[in-house]
Amino acid sequence: MDDVLGPGWTARTLALPPDGRAPDPVATLVHRPPRHRRAVLYVHGFVDYFFQAHVADALDEAGYDLVGVDLRDYGRSIRPGRTPNTTNDLAVHAQDLDAAVRAVREDHDEVVLLGHSTGGLVAALWADARAGDGLVDAVVLNSPWLDLRGNVVERRVLTPVVDVVGRFAPDLVVAHLGEHYGRALHSSTGGEWEYDLAWKPFEGFPVTAGFLRTVRRGHARVARGLHIDVPVLVLASDANGPDDRWHDALVTTDSVLDVRQIAARAPLLGPDVTFVEVPGGAHDLALSPAPARERYLDEVRRFLDARLGPG
Repeated sequence: MDDVLGPGWTARTLALPPDGRAPDPVATLVHRPPRHRRAVLYVHGFVDYFFQAHVADALDEAGYDLVGVDLRDYGRSIRPGRTPNTTNDLAVHAQDLDAAVRAVREDHDEVVLLGHSTGGLVAALWADARAGDGLVDAVVLNSPWLDLRGNVVERRVLTPVVDVVGRFAPDLVVAHLGEHYGRALHSSTGGEWEYDLAWKPFEGFPVTAGFLRTVRRGHARVARGLHIDVPVLVLASDANGPDDRWHDALVTTDSVLDVRQIAARAPLLGPDVTFVEVPGGAHDLALSPAPARERYLDEVRRFLDARLGPG
């Protein structure tokens, strides 16, 4: 069916196995008619969905079709009766990516997985679990969430508490995201970007104990070392910004995650990892102001040309 992104874009619903919640979950693929034999599958972050059509235009020039996937309970995949934007087990998203990659490979010979933020963590864990299967040819991670922002003491104290609470009270709300970054991005509040505030609201969606528990367990897996067997590109801003208040550098620094943690953990993803800093980049590097946005897109295209050959 036609998609909210407008003419030329189509949304395709993918049925997923039952997960014990009614109704059954779905994922949603968003794409234009295939033009190339190669595709990039885009995996969004938390409080997010696919709307970055300008990235599709940039990759089209490099010989890649961009296909977005809205994971279960995010964006186009939200269904009445199901809690949006949360899960107690990141492993269920492996089913989402399995279905999405199978669908993309119906029309493409090569597939690159591109994950942002929480989607970067999901993509990395999936690529590690599917190593040797030949399902993707490269992985690109845009500001992936590989560790919990905060000092060592905070993280060491919080993690075991959340692990217990998340097991016995998974739906307990333990945090809320700040609204400042979203306001800095959206056109209605002075930013450059149009997106659906029902699917990506300024105030976000509540962070539950079950969600944070499974994310921290994913972080622990990264800390032990993954074995992604295809080339990996990790990109992040060159600076952190405060995440708890409005400031003038909200879209020229990463004001959500700690870029030092991303840089430190990137080498743990596999034997072939390239890390690139993007000066002046926002948390979502694709939504950075120029020239950082162009630098990000150029780095992605340069990496794909170097590792997979020109499109």
